[in-house]
This record gives sequence, structure tokens and C-alpha cells, in this order.
Amino acid sequence: MIDLVSVSRMASGGSPWKGYALVAIVIVIVLATTGVWNPWPQVWGWVNTSEPIAGGAARWQARIGGSPQSVAIAGDAVVVEYRTSVEAYGLTAGIKLWDSDADWAAISGDGNDAVVATGRLLTKGYQVLDPRSGAQLRADTEATAVWTYRNGLLDLHCAKGGDCRLTAWAPRGTKPLWTVDTGGIGFVLNAANPDLPDTRQLTAQRVDDDVARPRLMPSLIGLPDDGKVRVVDTATGRVVQVAQPAPDQRIAIAGGRVLTVTGVAKDGTCYYGVVATDPPSSAPVWQREGLNLRTADNGSDCKQDRDPAGGEDVVLGVDPTGREELLAGHDGRVLWHGGRDETVLSVNDSFGVIRSADSRTLRGYSLSRGRTAWSRPAGEDAGAALTPYAVVVTSRKPDRVVAVAPSTGRVLADVRTDAEVFAVGPGGLIAVSGRDMAYLPFA
Repeated sequence: MIDLVSVSRMASGGSPWKGYALVAIVIVIVLATTGVWNPWPQVWGWVNTSEPIAGGAARWQARIGGSPQSVAIAGDAVVVEYRTSVEAYGLTAGIKLWDSDADWAAISGDGNDAVVATGRLLTKGYQVLDPRSGAQLRADTEATAVWTYRNGLLDLHCAKGGDCRLTAWAPRGTKPLWTVDTGGIGFVLNAANPDLPDTRQLTAQRVDDDVARPRLMPSLIGLPDDGKVRVVDTATGRVVQVAQPAPDQRIAIAGGRVLTVTGVAKDGTCYYGVVATDPPSSAPVWQREGLNLRTADNGSDCKQDRDPAGGEDVVLGVDPTGREELLAGHDGRVLWHGGRDETVLSVNDSFGVIRSADSRTLRGYSLSRGRTAWSRPAGEDAGAALTPYAVVVTSRKPDRVVAVAPSTGRVLADVRTDAEVFAVGPGGLIAVSGRDMAYLPFA
């Protein structure tokens, strides 16, 4: 039995209030250990109470299982990928629908046709699940890598000898659309959406790199193969070329063309050139001297170690005077040529988001119409990310996320939040802060 008088005397050397506080703590511990009254669940519940991510702008906010690797909207479900598991929540009310043990997840399809591909790292095979119910629609036991697109799915099988084959599927299909032998590749291609030589998406701070996924399947893809690139026509399922770049070259595929970028070190700088071909022909469809696709860091070695930025058919380059420009990958046309110090923040095949030279204005530029579609004021720290449904604009001081319609600039959502935007759908966006996830519907 604890002697409360002794406890009080032990604390009497200091302030009497300290003694009373110590006695109170001891009483609470006694009550909790004897089962009379336990305040700790309520205390921890108070500590873990989440602050609203975006005030009253969210339709719902849910506590999730940890820090997500990715979040995607698939029809009327929200699929959350963690390091070792996958969960799904209802888009309407944020109610948890199902969970699964998996190391990776990726969305294929769009709207009601969307599916979730899941699998384990270092383990062959994957499963195709319904995003609403989690029910298995199809299973594979041998694939080493999977690429997911809005209009299809590709998987790669490699035998022990290294011979591989690439297979195309409709998102909910149960029979292959085509299969093609690709030779001995696959040792560095595994899990979901391993990097291919194409274009990379430009995004913004506090916006996930994959916010615009899934993309449409391109007409050509390139599979890296020990320094070579095997080019596959995704419409017919044929290997149409095996490209072998020189040591000072890098290959990227955009707009149904194979772009060979050459960077030569000379006079302490890099001299670039781009040649586009239509395989299997090696004859140039277009070429440009002095076009820098920013495939290398500024430096004298000119080592090209990254893909050019752009959309499926649009690439971002820099002309010899240092001005940015957007080009059509299929024919090399200049779709937009920037003024001095203008900067492209994000681009897809339809629009570019451009920051003015004084950093005070963002404008959306329609590539098909060749003119500015909208403009809005912005601070120096503003960032932007293009998705099929909205342009996400982020800013600091104060932290803010604004979503506008790509074609008109109409404001769809405007909230003060420091959360990260992970996914954008036709009706709203998903924002995550710590272990809290919220759905912010468009106006």
C-alpha cells in the first residue's frame, strides 16, 4: 500500500504545490492500476486527435495506417500504398474498404474500369484487384515487372536463361492483347513502373511526383538492355528497333519517335544536338543542333543521366540563347518559345504552366491554340503540377494549395494547408499530412 503521507513529506522540501501534484499523480496511478478509473485512453485519444488538414474545405478526413508511398484515385475508391501493405478507402465518405499485404501497388485503367495491380518485392508475380472490393480479378505468378497505364497494362516475364517476353493486357482483361519476345532483359526491371527511357513529369513542392498517373500508354516504349534500347510498338506488339547509343548519347522516346541526344564536351561546355527517327527507319524525321533537353547537369563532362522533361508528345528544351521552348516530339515543331527568364513549371501534351520573368505571374498556355488560356498572380515560391483534371498550384507564406481548370483557369479549390497533394481526380484531390488523409472536392 502506498503511504500518501510519506509521499507528501518527501515533497515538502520544495514548493507545497509540488507535493500536491505528486500526490495527485500517485492517486491517479493507484486508481488506474486497481481498475477503478483509467484516464489514459482518453488522454491518448486527446493527444492523437487530428487537426483539420484544410479547415472546413474537406468532405472527409481519415486517419491512415502510416506515411504513404503513393495515393491514387481509382473510380470511387482511394488506394493507399505503404511499404508493406495496401489499403483502400471509399471516395464518398472516407470509410476503409479493404487492405492487403503487398509491397507495391499501381493503378491501371480509368473511372469504373480502373484496377489495382499489387505485388511483392523480390517475388515474381502480381495480382489485379478491384479497387472497390479488393476482389482478385486476375493473378500472375511469373512476371518480374509491371507498367500500368490509363488504357492498359504491360508485364514482363523472364525465364532463368534471361529470355524475356512482354505482354499487353486491357485493365480488366483476362486474355492477352499481344505478346512479344524481347530478348535477355529484365534483371534491373522489377516491381511497378520501373523507369524507361521516355520523358519525366515536372511537378512541384508538396505535390507527389506521380500525381498525374496513370498516363496513356505511348505508341512506342523502350526497354533498356545492357546499354541498348529495345523499342516496342505497343499497337502491334513488335520489336521495331534495337537502338545502340554511343557513349556521348542518350535515347529518349516521345511522340512515337526515338530521340537520340548527343552531348559533346568542348571548350569547357557542352554542345548538344537531337535527332528524331521513326523506327524501323534510321532516317531523321527532324533534327536540331544546339537544342539542350537538360539530360545532363551543367558541367564539362556532359554525362547524360536523366530523361528530358515533358509529356507523351511534348519535350522541354533550351535553345542556344538559354531560352526555354516546348517542342512536339513527333515532328519537332516549336509549340512555345519563351522570353528571357520565363520558366516552364509543368507541361503535358495540351498545356504548359509558365512563370513570368519577374516570378509574379503564372499563366496556362494552350499548346493546341498557341496562346495563353489563363493567368493568375503568384509569388516567387509558387509551384505547379499539371494533371488531366486540374493544375495544382502550391505556395508558401502562407501555405496554400489552389486547383484551377487547365483550359480556363477557373478556381476549383483554394485552401490554406501545408499538406502534400498525392492524387487528383475528376471531382477533387487527395491531400495527406502525416497520418491524416483528406478529400478536398472541387467547387
